[in-house]
Amino acid sequence: MKNQVKILVIILLTTTSLLSQNKKENRMKKRVINPWEWQNERSYVQAIEITKPEGTLYISGQTAINADGKSSTGNMKTQLIESIKNLEKVITEAGYDCENIVRLNIYTTSSEELFTCFDIFQNWITQHNIKQASTLLEVKSLFETLKVELEVTVVK
Repeated sequence: MKNQVKILVIILLTTTSLLSQNKKENRMKKRVINPWEWQNERSYVQAIEITKPEGTLYISGQTAINADGKSSTGNMKTQLIESIKNLEKVITEAGYDCENIVRLNIYTTSSEELFTCFDIFQNWITQHNIKQASTLLEVKSLFETLKVELEVTVVK
């Protein structure tokens, strides 16, 4: 009887180990493609490859609109901070992590104004260890009084 119990324990441990290893092999993997180094100082990557994702979340542009639906009349810095907070809220509510942002587009009514507070954006990228492909576009206008909009794709 003791030998049968030992055999069952060995089988159980082996099966558990194999399942755990198999689960790790099936996890999402990210590979950054950077043929150069200059983009590292600008908080983005040239390309990112994702294999074996569990899910993909496409988020509409997030801006400095409060919970009551009112657009901010604040300056660029204030709006950038609120846009980031709104983006984080959507990501968290969906059960994803900021770290897994793979695409981030920034729309702004003034690149010049945005770059005066770009350190806020860069610190946020660093804080969450985000490696994303990005595009920055200056546009004529955004909705109402808004100055910046962040649009992302997140994987799980």
